[in-house]
Amino acid sequence: MRSIRAAATGAVILSLALTATACGGGSTSGGSNDSPKELTYWASNQGASVEIDKKVLQPELDKFEKQTGIKVKLEVVPWSDLLNRILTATTSGQGPDVLNIGNTWSASLQATGALLPWGAKNFDRIGGKDRFVESALGSTGTEGQDPAAVPLYSMAYALYYNKQMLADAGVDAPPATWDELVAAGKSVTKGGKWGIAMEGSNPSENIHHAFVFAKQHGADFFTADGKPDFTNDGAVTAVKQYVDLMAKDEIIAPGNAEYAQNQSVSDFAKGKTAMLLWQSASANLKSQGMADDSYGIAPVPVQSGTPGAGKQVNSMVAGINLAVFKNSDNIDGATDFVKFMTSDAEQKILNTAYSSIPPVKAAQEDAAFNSPANSVLKDTLAQSAVALPQVPDESQFETTVGTAVKDLFADAAGGREVTTASVKAALTKAQQQMPKK
Repeated sequence: MRSIRAAATGAVILSLALTATACGGGSTSGGSNDSPKELTYWASNQGASVEIDKKVLQPELDKFEKQTGIKVKLEVVPWSDLLNRILTATTSGQGPDVLNIGNTWSASLQATGALLPWGAKNFDRIGGKDRFVESALGSTGTEGQDPAAVPLYSMAYALYYNKQMLADAGVDAPPATWDELVAAGKSVTKGGKWGIAMEGSNPSENIHHAFVFAKQHGADFFTADGKPDFTNDGAVTAVKQYVDLMAKDEIIAPGNAEYAQNQSVSDFAKGKTAMLLWQSASANLKSQGMADDSYGIAPVPVQSGTPGAGKQVNSMVAGINLAVFKNSDNIDGATDFVKFMTSDAEQKILNTAYSSIPPVKAAQEDAAFNSPANSVLKDTLAQSAVALPQVPDESQFETTVGTAVKDLFADAAGGREVTTASVKAALTKAQQQMPKK
């Protein structure tokens, strides 16, 4: 697991990346510049393990090699390491040709100047920009600039719940509000079982939930002109409510404060916890032996009422984008690889494997993505999800605030009181670490 020091290092690296002249990344072993026969690809860990991702991806990479003669060297990078690895590559010039990025990082990585811009000419090379769903394109870079990446997988958060565990606790319907979730969680939490699982040591997961809570309290972490505003009352209340699921409500096991490698998904699959908040988890759960009919999927709770716009937001627009380092020695091959991965056929294969939603319109309309589970995700993306701020400092926002929440979870797990004052102090420290304007 990544340490607090590593998260802080990521923040420092990002500051350097945003102020230095970025030299990008790219393979140096791809053969001659005329016809290189190799690409390097960093894929994010989407499945239950790195090994499962390799099993999903390698047959598709072999297919691409057969079609083009270009071998793709794959590395699946855990989420706990991915951002730091990318930021290091933008400053060192030693990185892959093609990589996965969390869509929320698009604007920040775009600001380094290391990524290939996707203007009309490059989009035309992969079939056109209009092939992609508009909401997915909204998280590909700063508004008004050519996108820095291309959508690959679309996801939204949902509430996964163990039907039998809730029924045994006398809960006859999935929680629709946070009060209902806390009540259900308390009913379940006994005998070594817990109400809900979280990844308390994963800054990215932390920031996603904190962002949604803030939206539900009518707040944000940035002002309208893009300046950090981490200590406003709504943001403080949001973070405290999230951490209080462990600190005050005691429905999250203290050990979750150390989770950063999808252990919360495994705990849910093994029946250790009754509920899970996750992005498109079905394939992950199936790979761990959890039967499809043993759990249900519902929208993430809201403060009151039902999910929708405004304060009823219940997910960020989640997803994975494909980016190309613009100093790759095989731009043509990298572009061909992006075209292959976003083709209708591959979109169906890959998004089925990861139980995500294709951001390509034609693939999304396929019958395979009309299951009840996918309906919840598609409805959320269409009606009640909002993109994280597409500002140049977004990645550092994720690192600093996500780490602040991680530290607060550590306090809760260690029996130290989490108060409004301690939350505000943690967010103040996070804001002080942001680049000065």
